[in-house]
Formats: sequence, C-alpha cells, structure tokens
Amino acid sequence: MDVKEDSSADWMIEEDLPGSAEPANAAPVLAPWRVLIVDDDVDVHVVTKFSLSNACFQGRRLSFLHAYSGDEAMHILRTTPDVALVLLDVIMETSEAGLKVARQIRDELNNKLVRIVLRTGQPGQALEHSIILDYDINDFWCKSDLTTRKLFTTVISSLRGYANLVEGEQRLAAVQAQLDNSAAFTLDEQQRILDLNDLAARLLGAPREELLGTRLNATVTR
Repeated sequence: MDVKEDSSADWMIEEDLPGSAEPANAAPVLAPWRVLIVDDDVDVHVVTKFSLSNACFQGRRLSFLHAYSGDEAMHILRTTPDVALVLLDVIMETSEAGLKVARQIRDELNNKLVRIVLRTGQPGQALEHSIILDYDINDFWCKSDLTTRKLFTTVISSLRGYANLVEGEQRLAAVQAQLDNSAAFTLDEQQRILDLNDLAARLLGAPREELLGTRLNATVTR
C-alpha cells in the first residue's frame, strides 16, 4: 500500500485517546462500523488501520478488530455478530486458512450479511478466478495492488453493501411482522415468491402478478 513511512508509526495501531468531554447538548455519536482485520502480519494491521483512520460512511466512523489467525477470526465473529466487513488474508497459519474462514462464515455461522474482502501477498499461490467462483466473497485483492485509495473505495463500497442488506433484513422483518393468517405467501429455498394472496401483495406494494417469482428480500428493499 502507498503509505509513507513515519517515524511515529508505533502509535498507528493504538486506539484513539479519549477526547474532551462532549457538550451536554451534543448530537449522539453513531455507533461505528466494525471492521475485522485478519492477517498474521502485524504491519498489515498497522498500515490498514492508518490508511482508514479518517474513513467515515453515513456519519459513522470505523472501529477495528484484530485477528492474527483463522481461529482468532472465528472466535471474534462468533462473539461479535455486528461485524460489517472482514479484510481477510488468504495465507496465514496454512496456505488456505483464509479460505477456510470465508467458508465457515457463510456455512457454519450462516452469516450472509458481513462483507468479505480477501487479500493475498502471494498471488501465485491462489487461483483468483476459481476462488471468486467457489467462495461467497465480495472482493479479492493482491496486497501490492491495494493502494490507500483503492482500499478506501473497497471498504466504503463494502460498507454500503452491508448497510443495504441490513436495511433489507429490517424491512423484511417488519413486513413479516404484519403478516397474519389473512396475509400469506409461499417461498421456495431461494426466497422466491411462489404464491401470495392479495393482502400480502398490498403490503409488499406491487400487483400479485409482478411479485410471483421475485425474491422476497429484493421486493421488500426496492
């Protein structure tokens, strides 16, 4: 990454020091986006956090969690369900440790919301095309290509995707809460609408014929 060397680099990974007391009438501070950095190289943690130190999306700053192995990453993800983004190294304690974590996130934790960005320092050891096809990840980068600007763009676009998914889940829950025995629909395994009655169609805001075959989550979020 294109971060210049700094003689004071030893402070980069430290958490921000508490600031002065906020005025009594200050607007409430929004909870930060949780970003998990998973890499066995401490310098990657330092540079990544420094590069994103001023990042802000939807009025929310970034809060960083750190894991240095696949097992540490899974422990954090099990105990911290609101992680929005995982910046995940491919090669750590094993050559496929990161890939294993990516699969565990989706299959074992059943976490479909968190965005996963794979990073590798050894692109010759990973077949990028097959990884993108075989694993439910959202981006793949060689570390040497991921400049500060590109990292910022990747992180913000990932947070936007996560925010949209969370909003969709919330709207879906609200719609489902309104549905009773008089407003019903049938879904297949891919959450596509197979059948619904007129009341359910009105709640979803579209004619019944247009809703058949569409994904419920996409219908609620549009």
